[in-house]
Amino acid sequence: MTDAGDPGDPGDSGDPGDPAYDAIRTRRVTRSLSAEPVRQDDVDRVLAAARWAPSAGNRHLQQFVVTDDPTTLRVLRMVSPGMLQHPAAAVVICNDRARAAEFGFPPGAHGLFIDVGTAAATILLAAHAVGVGAGPVTSFSRAAAAVVLQLPDGWRAEMIICLGYPASAGPAPMASGRRRLTWRDLTRWVPAQPSSQP
Repeated sequence: MTDAGDPGDPGDSGDPGDPAYDAIRTRRVTRSLSAEPVRQDDVDRVLAAARWAPSAGNRHLQQFVVTDDPTTLRVLRMVSPGMLQHPAAAVVICNDRARAAEFGFPPGAHGLFIDVGTAAATILLAAHAVGVGAGPVTSFSRAAAAVVLQLPDGWRAEMIICLGYPASAGPAPMASGRRRLTWRDLTRWVPAQPSSQP
C-alpha cells in the first residue's frame, strides 16, 4: 500500500465527518490482491463512476476495456513489468486517438493524458467506495497490450487499473525514507502582485 498524508495534521484531515474527504484520505493503492473474483455489480459500479470523470470539453475520448479472464490477465501481466499485483480484473484506460483527431487533437495532446488521469482517480476512488482494492500500472508494452486486448484501430492503452479484493496479508506500506508530507509541504502560494495603479 502507499503512504498517506500525516493524519496528525488537522489541515490534512478535511472534515472528518465528510464521506468524500474520508474516501480521499483513506484510499490506498492495493498491491496484494486475493484470488476471489470481483463481483460483476462491483465492476459495474466502478465503471458507472468512471463515466462521470471530468473530460476536456465533455468529449469523453477515453474508452475503458475490461477483462476478468484469467488467461488474458496472465498474458497482460507478462507484458507489464509494473504490474506487481495478481489482479482478478483489470480496467484499461485507452485514448481513442482516431476520435480525438476528429476533434483536432494531435496524438500527444496534453488534454488527452489529463483525462486519463481524472478517469484513473475516479476509478480508484470508486473502487475504494465499493470495497475493491485497486492499483494503477503505467509500465507495460502498449503494442503487446493492444494485441492481448484486441484493441480497435486508433485505440491506445494508456493505463491499467488492477482490481481485486485486498488480500488479508499484504506488503507493508512503501516508506519514503522521510517524514510524512502534508499539503503544506507540497504547496507554494503565489505572492500578491504589487498594484500597477498610482
